[in-house]
Amino acid sequence: MSAESTPEPGIPGDAGTTSPRHRAKGRRRKPRDKRKGLLIMAWTAAGIVVLGGTGAGYVYFKLNGNIKSVDIDQALGTDRPEKVDNGSENILVLGSDTRSGSNRELGGGADDGSARSDTAMIVHVYEGHKKASVVSIPRDTLVDRPKCTDTDGDTHDAAAGVMFNESYSTGGAACTVKTVESLTGIRMDHYLEVDFSGFQKLIDELGGVKVTTTKNIKDPDSHLNLKAGTHELTGKQALGLVRTRHGVGDGSDLGRIQLQQAFIKALINQVKDINLFGNPKRLYDLANTATKTVTTDTDLGTVNSLMSFANGLKGISSKNMNMVTMPVQYDPADPNRVIVAEAKAKMVWEALKADRTIPKAATKGTASGDADGVVSAP
Repeated sequence: MSAESTPEPGIPGDAGTTSPRHRAKGRRRKPRDKRKGLLIMAWTAAGIVVLGGTGAGYVYFKLNGNIKSVDIDQALGTDRPEKVDNGSENILVLGSDTRSGSNRELGGGADDGSARSDTAMIVHVYEGHKKASVVSIPRDTLVDRPKCTDTDGDTHDAAAGVMFNESYSTGGAACTVKTVESLTGIRMDHYLEVDFSGFQKLIDELGGVKVTTTKNIKDPDSHLNLKAGTHELTGKQALGLVRTRHGVGDGSDLGRIQLQQAFIKALINQVKDINLFGNPKRLYDLANTATKTVTTDTDLGTVNSLMSFANGLKGISSKNMNMVTMPVQYDPADPNRVIVAEAKAKMVWEALKADRTIPKAATKGTASGDADGVVSAP
């Protein structure tokens, strides 16, 4: 969409905008039609937050300027798995934060000023874009990180037996993608990162997310205190839920992943049920926050690209989303760490490469958390 097609520079719904609004002939839609206008799909672990087009040139360029992107392809070069041309797509989604400033107050851990990625998911969108599989990678997984070059051009030596999320703190997005591709043998078509502090604001602007908990969840570290029952989570509570390790279950990262996956499904259901088109100003605020919250690869680094990407995903509901954790076992040398269950993980990666459903046998008998079923959509 070009700026010339929309002469009004005002924000939709802004009381200060006095110019008349015009609707192009033949473009009238029902309010709940999510194929046009400003479209937001929110997935997180994180999840994915993407948005569509808008009807004002000013808004388009404003939102476009919010989006941060990194050139993953240039950093990684040609030494990558071959791209599979079978109609499927693989997206690496990261949830990241810093440990300083206001984020420390939100339960971000030690104030060491570093940025970390504590949530990582491979989202595989099947041919036809009607269903998806999501594979969460535990941050505590011990892996061999390959030699990698970050987006600043700095090269980082390979390292053996390091935690998975060390790849992000070492070389950012490029080294994380390199590590995932080395681990799986699957090429990541896209990369999308969601900042946790922006995630909190996004949930608040959505009006909260409703979940039901079957147990009490209390974790002073993530400032979360929920009694068993149904709750309309604020942004702060939602952030606490996807971060908590010690609030419920065995305190493991695997348990946290189970909570994250349940929250993502509740979030997807709510976004699809909300009629955002009844409040254009709210739509703008939501999109403004969403575009400030995400970092993408350069192929997704514009509003138009994100709109096209979102339109390709809009048919996937939570019922058509299979969410699993990468098959792992506890490390015999350190119960606080996990190692890849190679044979079963290979079943997962081969299924995704062939665009097939992940077999149940791939995750049977592997290590899991103790928070399954604790959180669900009401």
